[in-house]
Amino acid sequence: MSELFDAVDALIASASALPPPAERERLRKAHGLTLDQVAGALKVRRATAGAWESGKTEPRPPQREAYARLLEKLAALYPAAPAPASGPPVSVPAPQTAAGPAAVPRPGAARVQATATAPARSASTARTSRPADTSRRPVAKKTTKEPAPATVDPRFENGPLAVVDVEDGKVSAYCVGGLVLDVPAKSLPALVDWALNEARLGAPRLVHNGSDADPLIVLTESACERYGLPVRLSQEERLSGRLPEGHKVIKQLERADWRLTRRGFGPWARIYRPAQGARRNCAQLCVPSWDALDVRHWNGTALLPPAELARLLGTYATRVMTPRGSTAVTGLELMTALHPPTRAGEPDETGRRHSEHNPGSLGKQAVECAPCEAPDGHPLLAHLPRFHQRTPAEMLMEEAYDWARPLTDDECLKRYLVGIDVNMAFAAGANGAIVGLGAPTHVTRPVFDPKLPGSWLVDLTHVATDERLPSPFTPRGNRPEGPAWYATPTVAYAVELGYPVAPAEAYVRYENGRFLDGWYQRLRDAYVETMADLGVTAGLTPAGFLTAMDGYRQRDPQLAIVLSAVKATVKGGIGKLRERPHGGGWRPGEPWPALRRPTWRPDIRAAVISRTRVNMHRKMLKHAAATGQCPVAVLSDCAVYAADGPSPLDFLPYKDGKPLPGGFRLGVSPGMVKHEGTQTTLWAEAVREEHGPGLNLARYLKDGHVTATDNGE
Repeated sequence: MSELFDAVDALIASASALPPPAERERLRKAHGLTLDQVAGALKVRRATAGAWESGKTEPRPPQREAYARLLEKLAALYPAAPAPASGPPVSVPAPQTAAGPAAVPRPGAARVQATATAPARSASTARTSRPADTSRRPVAKKTTKEPAPATVDPRFENGPLAVVDVEDGKVSAYCVGGLVLDVPAKSLPALVDWALNEARLGAPRLVHNGSDADPLIVLTESACERYGLPVRLSQEERLSGRLPEGHKVIKQLERADWRLTRRGFGPWARIYRPAQGARRNCAQLCVPSWDALDVRHWNGTALLPPAELARLLGTYATRVMTPRGSTAVTGLELMTALHPPTRAGEPDETGRRHSEHNPGSLGKQAVECAPCEAPDGHPLLAHLPRFHQRTPAEMLMEEAYDWARPLTDDECLKRYLVGIDVNMAFAAGANGAIVGLGAPTHVTRPVFDPKLPGSWLVDLTHVATDERLPSPFTPRGNRPEGPAWYATPTVAYAVELGYPVAPAEAYVRYENGRFLDGWYQRLRDAYVETMADLGVTAGLTPAGFLTAMDGYRQRDPQLAIVLSAVKATVKGGIGKLRERPHGGGWRPGEPWPALRRPTWRPDIRAAVISRTRVNMHRKMLKHAAATGQCPVAVLSDCAVYAADGPSPLDFLPYKDGKPLPGGFRLGVSPGMVKHEGTQTTLWAEAVREEHGPGLNLARYLKDGHVTATDNGE
């Protein structure tokens, strides 16, 4: 009977009543509490507590019961003022400002969609109200502008971005939180000017030495037509990635003294005027109908109604950063935003501050990579014969796993193949990584130092590993056949396994640091917070986690897209550290534009991938030592095991609810694992018989459908 009572108590706690959002904020402030204090007491992050208070998200058990109890006790201490008695309307004076009574909105001023209960604004941001026409499309969940929290920067009170749309001749800007502004701009140059000077769009800098985020203007198809832009790019324009230089809108911008960056007016366009002192004059434009939002990561986003598009992109912008291009580009921009290349130096004798190098950053200038780190076609390799195939002794080949082996007789007798996937594996690999910040130094016959980032030419053929496991030293899992170049984490793992190493030479970076830690932490928080919104929280039991993961993307498809974009930001950002040439016209041996970036750093990419692969091998080795089980296939961050049942719990060892120390652990945090998929061993035998014994089962385990013969690409 007590179990039934506990179940009833839990059911009641799961739906504990909460006061309206405005009352939650009033009660907290009445007691002089900060959001940080509330978050600390409830053991959640500040952003989560703020979302509960504003009503953007609702707390779940067990925090919901605790939060409700807090508000209940505060309500007893600070009861709300009684509502006024019914009677004739009372005249309320107009709000006063320093300049006098509230001003009438000037001609062309922006307006907000709001109800009569919306908070009053100061004269400088006064808006008039208009009804919203919701007959054509759905609107965001909130259709009124909520009171801005005290921490909101007044310069950016309307959020980081706006989706500009035209309906019945009326131009509107849909912002985060359900805010809708009227747009007075009649031309694209005027729209950029409005975004920078009137709309109060943008986001404050992420770190002290950084720059504020430029406002992002997203143009719908109707907005493109309104401002003289094509709804779709022509085939020639798609190939070039931009409008032709002579386009009428580009001429309009030039006449208004606006400039475009080197990439021109494409799906992501940056429009600016030279900075005036510390103030930037730059706005970012995004055109979804020009394929600005890659369907692989922003599935269906471009087709959303304006209010929903603003909500989705605004969530990403708030949790990661305002998009500056593709998710890969944004991943790189986030690295720079968290480690700006310069900072203000100490005042000189005249009191002026001058820009100086910011320690811990990659600086303003690109640095040359080591020859072994250069990809094929790099100018450093121009002396090589045209069709020369570089060997591991000539080229650093740190890549993710792509390995498979035949099933043993015992594994064939098991009924299922179960895949587990490491959450945010490359982000976890970046966490704590010591990477080079400057140019490499060539050293012959160095003494290996596991704390010194670089590339090492060393022979690891003497390191013995379990033949049922992939080698930790090669992407294909085969044992090294001779000396090869490795990143520091790979060589350090050989030392960790107890083997001596004697590098013949190395390219090391004495200037180094944990450049990616802040990047990891921001993306980790974005991932974990979005997963929590989808119902998957930290602290769940293994079985509870698997249950919560069942169908989690369907709970809020838009937030599921945000989650995909966050993960793509990690992988794309790491991949873009070694960006290859794009488009026609480039020839091997010639430089390409990416080489001019300080963030073109193949050595950092190699270090992160090396750590990710080593982390994977370390977990597989721990699992094998404890259970005798080895994976039958590994693809990047996914490992496939034979099991008697269809669940990861049928082969992952848990004792009293605790996972194997150092092994795989089910959970939501980066580095933990989730269920990737399950197929039968009969399926595996059938597809390998059809497509060849070398087929990597991990590639197709999720849905069981093999689209083409596996070639490892």
